[in-house]
Amino acid sequence: MSTAKKEYKRVTVKSLVDMKKNGEKISMLTAYDYSMAKIVDAANVDVILVGDSASNVMAGHETTLPITLDQMIYHASSVIRAVNRALVVVDIPFGSYQSDPKEALRSAIRIMKESGAHAVKVEGGQEIKESVKRILNAGIPVMGHLGLTPQSIYKFGTYTVRAKEEEEAHKLIEDAKLLEKMGCFAIVLEKIPAKLAKEVAESVSIPIIGIGAGNGVDGQVLVIHDLLGITQEFNPRFLRRYLNLYEEMGNAISKYVDDVKTRDFPSDEEQY
Repeated sequence: MSTAKKEYKRVTVKSLVDMKKNGEKISMLTAYDYSMAKIVDAANVDVILVGDSASNVMAGHETTLPITLDQMIYHASSVIRAVNRALVVVDIPFGSYQSDPKEALRSAIRIMKESGAHAVKVEGGQEIKESVKRILNAGIPVMGHLGLTPQSIYKFGTYTVRAKEEEEAHKLIEDAKLLEKMGCFAIVLEKIPAKLAKEVAESVSIPIIGIGAGNGVDGQVLVIHDLLGITQEFNPRFLRRYLNLYEEMGNAISKYVDDVKTRDFPSDEEQY
């Protein structure tokens, strides 16, 4: 299989399917604001996820559940204004699609119209199929999310690895095939055994993007605050920190405070 990297001026849902066919891995990161999204997009990340993880890293909540649809639209609008290349996918937040397909469609339409996003993401399989069907029928691209689904954390009771048992693993594979059959353009698999994730990726034609799902999938996603080391308390096995910005930013800010206190800042050259 070819691994030649094709240059995409604008990444689309079709681009991602082409990447899978060509054996090119897909890079995906979160962003929640204009400044960060501009940096991520300029670095040629393929997909930017405006994740409901904003509830954790931007607002300080313990879970993703509290964030609202209005807040997700605000974050997505900020990201869209910064992006020239990446495909921007937005999480539909908890309570905005699960039980009522009509509400699911209204939520997806609001995200698309008010933020200018390119696609939406939902968590679940068989149990939300009517909501997914309604959104897809409106022409809105949908990315699925299986495995550990943070919006269901109180049902699971833990953030441990999912689908280790045969029954849950079988359901996950069937849910992935269902989402593909319905028309989803990609699926995120979170925190499941690498062997199972590889099996899912090989059993469907749409891209499978992993987070804590091994390297046998078609791409990877991380939360930008985790990758950059801005968050410190989150240390799962799958996380690779590429910087320690928490420390570097703290040092820079401490130096600024010292310079102000000692009257070193501003200098003569920094005045008018």
